[in-house]
Amino acid sequence: MINLEPPKKAGALINQAYQAASQVLRPISRKYDRAEHEYPKELDMFAAVLDGLNSSGEGGAGAAGVRRSEDDGKKKSGNRNGGNLSTVLGTIEMCWGDVALLLSMPRQGLGNAAIASVANEEQLARFGKLWAAMAITEPDCGSDSAAITTTAVEDGDSYVLNGEKIFVTSGQRADAVVVWATLDKSAGRAAIKSFVVEKGTPGFEVVRLEHKLGIRASDTAVLRFDNCRVPKENLLGSPEVDTKKGFAGVMQTFDNTRPLVAAMAVGLARAALEETARILSEAGVVVDYDKPANTQHAAAAAYLELEADYEAAYLLTLESAWMADNRKPNSLQASMAKAKAGRSVVDITLKCVELAGAFGYTEESLLEKWARDSKILDIFEGTQQIQQLIVARRILGKTSAELK
Repeated sequence: MINLEPPKKAGALINQAYQAASQVLRPISRKYDRAEHEYPKELDMFAAVLDGLNSSGEGGAGAAGVRRSEDDGKKKSGNRNGGNLSTVLGTIEMCWGDVALLLSMPRQGLGNAAIASVANEEQLARFGKLWAAMAITEPDCGSDSAAITTTAVEDGDSYVLNGEKIFVTSGQRADAVVVWATLDKSAGRAAIKSFVVEKGTPGFEVVRLEHKLGIRASDTAVLRFDNCRVPKENLLGSPEVDTKKGFAGVMQTFDNTRPLVAAMAVGLARAALEETARILSEAGVVVDYDKPANTQHAAAAAYLELEADYEAAYLLTLESAWMADNRKPNSLQASMAKAKAGRSVVDITLKCVELAGAFGYTEESLLEKWARDSKILDIFEGTQQIQQLIVARRILGKTSAELK
């Protein structure tokens, strides 16, 4: 079994994230699972800590983006373990504590990743300190982001947004939302752009909060934009509709956020495996790494299979983050990591509940909660099926029009 050592310079970050997860997130995990939509006030202090880690340039444990400058390609050769890998490693530890509570961290939303990754310097100065959600999905547009119907019409020095967004993580609590909208429906996916819309903007309304299977501590909102006027300066990226680069520029955000979602899945899977190992040990089941699985207790053999699945997801996640740090195109690896980790965490948590028997099905353990939380990690930021489609396109060299 391959077991990679994390970079030494990430040791302090990993330890800090683990301490926060074990001392704060894990103890209040059940409390906020039961108190859906109640804001976890205990997170305010840790959000400030993450702000400091992110501002240092080495990443924290939230959904921070890592900026790419024109000088990146001029960096001397050699391996670089930078902000993307550090953020992934921190996220794994924090989600070992609780996924929903990490998603509830102020200023660590997926919109923050978009702003940090693609905003210009002036926009970064204006929006860098805000808590930003990401609004992509619509009632008639799920996995196919190119089918977005929310419109942005140029009007003087502003854009006027109209449309509805659903399943927006932190949609109510965040200070702003990065909204995907089209400048011209007839131009297809090239006209999809993202806009920063701050709370309080006339025409921007939070319609309702959703009740969910899992990640209940994280608020998930429906948003409506009715003639919502946004300054032109709030458009992220170029306003030009370029059929070659337009949509790709917006989609670049996913190359940063998909490894983060994979990391969330890896952290949650590790939590379930560790708890299951403890339960099996107390039951007298010995997991022996020096013997073939088929010669051991059936529960031990099943556990070894789950652990191997976890390791594969872990390594793919680290690879996708490392590639981003070293300025290598990682769209394929990001989708591979997200697909593998998203599917594995569902399989692992459900099997762990099964291995624990009736105890795993009760609220005496967090196993049943982790099984509920895991499913969203296989859905948001692109479903399992969409990730497999992206991987197939990349490997076969097909366009989205050629392989649907």
